[in-house]
Amino acid sequence: MEKVRQPLLEEYQLGDLRLKNRVVMSSLTRGRAMNAGLVPTALMAEYYAQRASAGLILSEGTWVNPRSIGFINVPGIYTREQVEGWKLVTKAVHDKGGLIFSQLGHIGSASHPDFFDGELPAGPSAINPKTKSFTPEGFKDSLTPREFTVTEIKQTVQDYKHAAQNAKEAGFDGVEVHAQTGMLIPQFLSLATNQRTDEYGGNIENRARIVFEILDAIIEVWGSTRVSIKFTPVAISNVGIMTPDVETIPLFQYILKKLSGYNLAYLHIVGPAEDLTGTPVEVLQDNYFSHFRRNYSGRLMANMGFTQESGNAILNEGIADLVSFGAPFIANPDLVERFEHHLPLSESNRDTYYTGGENGYTDYPRAVDGSALA
Repeated sequence: MEKVRQPLLEEYQLGDLRLKNRVVMSSLTRGRAMNAGLVPTALMAEYYAQRASAGLILSEGTWVNPRSIGFINVPGIYTREQVEGWKLVTKAVHDKGGLIFSQLGHIGSASHPDFFDGELPAGPSAINPKTKSFTPEGFKDSLTPREFTVTEIKQTVQDYKHAAQNAKEAGFDGVEVHAQTGMLIPQFLSLATNQRTDEYGGNIENRARIVFEILDAIIEVWGSTRVSIKFTPVAISNVGIMTPDVETIPLFQYILKKLSGYNLAYLHIVGPAEDLTGTPVEVLQDNYFSHFRRNYSGRLMANMGFTQESGNAILNEGIADLVSFGAPFIANPDLVERFEHHLPLSESNRDTYYTGGENGYTDYPRAVDGSALA
């Protein structure tokens, strides 16, 4: 019987990298860097290596400096020890024939003084994002941060660049800038959290300035085709006050037009988790990813709770070039093989998402031994 074509399983040329398929493992916070230095461990290397059949792995969001921390047991990439730890991870993935990008993140005002010896976190403006931070004492409400000085913004851009240099030394194949809702970058983009009156606030161009300063700095290290960025333009629930506003669509049209000239590895866009009816972005309800495809000329990666069927469909329609999968990779280290052989997916245990050591992390079984599938 003739096999049905699956675009997800086709090779793809990503700049100068050849992906063995178009199934991307999305960044997943797993909280296993359970040490004072937030150093990646051998257990983490095993976890990523188990999933190396993905066309590309995106690391968990990784702190770019000590002031970017806002979630317990998440690794950093700003110290020598962390770089050495990440070398274990990248070698393990490469030894299994995989590719891996480092996702670089900063949580900004959504952090908590518990991470900074009682000092307040900083944000674009002194405005409480009204979200929660996962501290060593459990989830706590965010507070009103202090406002970044311009000097501190410039230093943070350089910290992203230094983290990108560390990622290169650690053996990563590229980097993805973490600009999803709740993080520092979208705090600058949002009218709700950015009320600055200097060159980083006010109009769309000013609020988006930090996006391009960070990208420009990282590209100096990597070259554009090994650099990417991930946005969640229309997140509504569980993000505090940073919800879509009247400028969201024109803001992203500006960003997309400017990014089109960058020749990035890809632009990673997360779709809506709920109905957009009655919101300022309601117009995107029925043609969400098509909107980004029309307004961006580069490679597009889509993320929105895709299944094997819907992932193949969006690639087949030419609306996206790559599809990333998050939760399915937790319980299915062999997700690509399961797609290939149309095998059922295992269910993950939510209780072990952020804790548990190897339990619920590296102990999910493969469906069939790899040699049996050959």
